[in-house]
Amino acid sequence: MRVLVTGASGTVGSLVVRRLLDRGAAVRALSRDPARRIFPKGVDPVEGDLERPATLNGVFDDVDAVLLYPHPETAEEVVDRIRRSGVRRIVLMSSASVRTDPDAEHDFGHLHHRPVEEAVERSGLEWTHLRGGEFMVNDLDSLPDSIRAEGVVRAPRGDEPGAPVHEADMADVATVALLEDGHHGRAYEITGPEPITPAERAAVIAGALGREITFVALTLAEARDLWLAQGVPPEICDWLLWESDPGEEDAAAPDDCVSPDYERVMGRPGRTYARWVDDHLDAFR
Repeated sequence: MRVLVTGASGTVGSLVVRRLLDRGAAVRALSRDPARRIFPKGVDPVEGDLERPATLNGVFDDVDAVLLYPHPETAEEVVDRIRRSGVRRIVLMSSASVRTDPDAEHDFGHLHHRPVEEAVERSGLEWTHLRGGEFMVNDLDSLPDSIRAEGVVRAPRGDEPGAPVHEADMADVATVALLEDGHHGRAYEITGPEPITPAERAAVIAGALGREITFVALTLAEARDLWLAQGVPPEICDWLLWESDPGEEDAAAPDDCVSPDYERVMGRPGRTYARWVDDHLDAFR
């Protein structure tokens, strides 16, 4: 089986590439500049840009399945090219936010991902949506500097539980959906296996490092200023803050944020936040 991986040098895509190779699949990796990317031995790098469909001529030829990242502006044309090339299966890296109200003023996630889901569903191909929520790996962007320099974690809503997912868990399910039958027409919500608050995450890191770490609760306004200073685009800040500020009626019980889909697909629980910290501990030292 030949699989084309878009986002093949990214956090999840690179893990999918290695898993596919381990399972004997032929792997083609799409990149805007493949000459500057280092892929594992056996990968066929090809040049192309999902934001410029005219660059994709021949990219999908002789491919059985595609791991696709969302680009809503070009989704219809890209999916049409995939279909006309004879591809049988698309696994889409989507978002858990498509479950929310599509008319919500700040629902950037829905507006970015749902149009791509719809284009894939209309294609007539076998499709699977992987709806990831918050990724544990996002903590590498926001936490190591303040932990190393000050022994501090700053975040809003320190007592609000979420279920962030290990990037390896997303790669596991993506690989299975690409290679195995039985996942057509499914939209899997992939979360971590346990509810955990930002303050509890700081405590897990502290325990792994064997040092004290102070959690500082931010107001939503303070969090927005911090994220803007870290280079997060304003529209993403607003969306994140809207998602982290549910009304009282919408607040979910802790266990409600955990999806069973990873365990249903893989037959085992997902990786915990403590496991993720162990996997990335050098970043916090």
